[in-house]
Amino acid sequence: MGTTPAAGAPAGEASAVDWRRVSSLVIGQAAVQAGSFALLIAMSWTAVQLGGREAVTYVTLSATLPRALLLLFGGALADALGPRAVLLRATSVRVLVLAAGVAVTATTESLWPLIAVALVDGVLLGLTGPASGVLLPRLAPQEQLGRANSLFSMVLRLAPIAGSPLGAWLVVVGGLPVAMTAAAVGCAVWLACAAHVTHGMTRPERAPQGPSLLRRSGDGFRLLAAHPRLRWMFVACFCMDLAFLWPAEVALPLRAADEGWGVGAVAMVLSVFGAGALASAALGAALAHRIPAHTKLVVTGVGLAAGMAAMALVPSAVVLAATAGVVGLLSGLNGPALVTAYQQAVPEGRMGAAMSTFALSGIGAAPLSLAVFSPVSLSLGVTGTWLLCAGLALLSPVAAAVALRGGAATATPRADARTRTAPEPTATSV
Repeated sequence: MGTTPAAGAPAGEASAVDWRRVSSLVIGQAAVQAGSFALLIAMSWTAVQLGGREAVTYVTLSATLPRALLLLFGGALADALGPRAVLLRATSVRVLVLAAGVAVTATTESLWPLIAVALVDGVLLGLTGPASGVLLPRLAPQEQLGRANSLFSMVLRLAPIAGSPLGAWLVVVGGLPVAMTAAAVGCAVWLACAAHVTHGMTRPERAPQGPSLLRRSGDGFRLLAAHPRLRWMFVACFCMDLAFLWPAEVALPLRAADEGWGVGAVAMVLSVFGAGALASAALGAALAHRIPAHTKLVVTGVGLAAGMAAMALVPSAVVLAATAGVVGLLSGLNGPALVTAYQQAVPEGRMGAAMSTFALSGIGAAPLSLAVFSPVSLSLGVTGTWLLCAGLALLSPVAAAVALRGGAATATPRADARTRTAPEPTATSV
């Protein structure tokens, strides 16, 4: 009896977490995420210098729109080719693109290289995002998946904290070429780690006459339509993302300005929130498998909604920061639990399609939250709209409770013959 899952085997068949590969995944993602955030800051700052607000808009759209569109195809590719083929090929190309970007931006002071790099980088990130998302369920059994996701969430929270100031410092030291070099190095580290993590993972055998990639790009939405538990968990995740973004990105700065607290209050609130989320994510990495799913999903979800409402009403910046710390503690448990429950509800062999839709919801929640709540705030005001967001957040634990009622939290869903469009993985290696 081994303690390491067989490569490519479903996580539920393993007796323990493959912490060695999980560690490689975490290290690689920490490197590439920090480099990506540093590059984002550096490119935005450089775009401002080259063309002002209009230039930043062009660069941002070049990076985000292709990524959102390609996520759907990335999920289909991950299911059809396996995560190893997608990750190694696309990440290798990304290293080369960033290296070429270093050479071009070092000799040319114009906007077009930034737009070109952002465009290609967005395409590649869209292709690799779902493939990265299917790895943890292959490395951890269902009952331990929450711990692995909590550890992974720590990386996602630390990356912008470390990457953003790193990008600003690199721009001061050496400009965009130096920041792009750091991003390329981080990407190369992830490439090496991904090769280790995916070593031996099986690849589905190509069907003689399978559906086209274009048709398979909609598999994630068909999964949501066919599987109620998966659909309710998607609703729970989406509502929480949608509810959080407007208060954090718009309402908090507006309230700090209205109250005369200054920009330091915004930084303090976000820092305390991040510290609380980081602390509880660390706790979840050690104890998530011992905490009932109802507590992680429903109790913390209700607490998050109540905490958001309290943040809209507290009288001072210090109390607001303290409340944000409590909300962060709850978020550090709730967020990874939502991801885990969503992954556990995915039918066999469909993780790539499911994670592409899941990633699209996260990316889509940001502009949608701003588009919906900013006009509403003109009528309800900042406080009223913040309370409305708290009410929306309350829908997340309600949806999670409905999903949990449909089955045990760690049940392994079976693939539905009506929605399966690819054969099960075979022993054929990549």
